[in-house]
Amino acid sequence: MSWSLFWGLVVFSAVSAFTPGPNNLIALASGASRGFRKTIPHVAGVALGFAVMVSLVGAGLGALFETFPPLYRILRYVAFAYLLYLAWHIARSDGMASNASDSREVTLLGSAAFQWVNPKAWFAAITVISSFTDPDHFALSVLLAGAVNVILACCAVSSWAAFGTVVRRALASPIKLRVFNVSMAALLVLSVLPSLLH
Repeated sequence: MSWSLFWGLVVFSAVSAFTPGPNNLIALASGASRGFRKTIPHVAGVALGFAVMVSLVGAGLGALFETFPPLYRILRYVAFAYLLYLAWHIARSDGMASNASDSREVTLLGSAAFQWVNPKAWFAAITVISSFTDPDHFALSVLLAGAVNVILACCAVSSWAAFGTVVRRALASPIKLRVFNVSMAALLVLSVLPSLLH
């Protein structure tokens, strides 16, 4: 892989990783409601799930969606339904209570699986494979793309979670926390609405 292609990969992946999207909004809400330590499984799950996705898209899974377009459409609706489910739990969370009955922690495996229904992750994985791999050294460049994205995903999602813990101090009252959680839930739904309507 040439240096220009490598730096293009790094810039695209960084912009994709750090900009608002479902993974980052979930990290922000979880950091604010539960703290950084309890958000670490989400951070690790995003990195793991996206690395696997990039590898499998590189192995040809993207061609399956080109062959059967309805499968991709179904995936978008499943993604939206799952995001509504997550948004509902974020909006209802009182967060500060450690054993609240409706407080659902996002698990490592749950976050890894979520990448498969996350429209932003699909867009990023397909773009990385189609635009930033070297056909002469394809397998190696897919591995390099996966490694770059694991590092950047960990940095980005951790940053959003850490910011959530900073915001947490300003949300000491239950009313402020409720308004914040409802706002995060609404933003989570809005973040994927354009993909669903496209």
